[in-house]
Amino acid sequence: MAESAALSPADVIQKIIFALDVANLMEARRFINLLKDKVGFFKIGLELYTAYGPEAIKAVQAEGGKVFLDLKFHDIPQTVSRAAAEAVKQGVAMLNVHVAGGWEMMHKTVESCQQIAQEMNCAPPLILGVTLLTSLDEGNLNQIGLIGPLQERVVRLAELAKTAGLQGVVASPQEISLIRQKCGTSFVIVTPGIRPAFSQVEKDDQKRMMTPKEAIAAGADFIVLGRPIRMAPDPVAAMEKVIAEIIS
Repeated sequence: MAESAALSPADVIQKIIFALDVANLMEARRFINLLKDKVGFFKIGLELYTAYGPEAIKAVQAEGGKVFLDLKFHDIPQTVSRAAAEAVKQGVAMLNVHVAGGWEMMHKTVESCQQIAQEMNCAPPLILGVTLLTSLDEGNLNQIGLIGPLQERVVRLAELAKTAGLQGVVASPQEISLIRQKCGTSFVIVTPGIRPAFSQVEKDDQKRMMTPKEAIAAGADFIVLGRPIRMAPDPVAAMEKVIAEIIS
């Protein structure tokens, strides 16, 4: 992987995903307009999509932005593959499914998305597998009966995702190097749990975190930023500070 020091500002921008974790479409549009030239993707999650559905996707696309549809599909193979196919029809550039849904669910989803994209004569979205949520630690896993080292579980899930045809995974920055060793340099790693060095945001659900610079240096292909930018007095200045922090 390239060292962060070798990246240009334009390179860094393409690696940043901004989380539109808001419930108000007007507020979402404000952030889209502010940050459309400072990020590579806008992430639409459960809150905004439940409130507005495809309108949220259209709001990003209207400003020329790319959408990461972060709904973390997890159901029987037929249901997930059909849902993902609908996401392809809506023009999303990236989507994710839970690896815990199993090999068949992931493989069928990849096939379904590729078929729809071919029919539409468009590029299929990047399909990622969610390994373990960054809000979980080993104590949480023990509570639900998943015994064993957390990092080993993440790596096994990443390997399963790769065999099923997924192009990458969503994982904590703390597991980047281990996933790289097992899945190779072309396997895409998207990392939430990112907190800039300057961030004053109080601790939230995230438990396995790194700074943007640390995550990129460790080999993350994309980093997800949300609250530290959304809650900043000047979101644009805060994002520019993140970019400068990464390339410094």
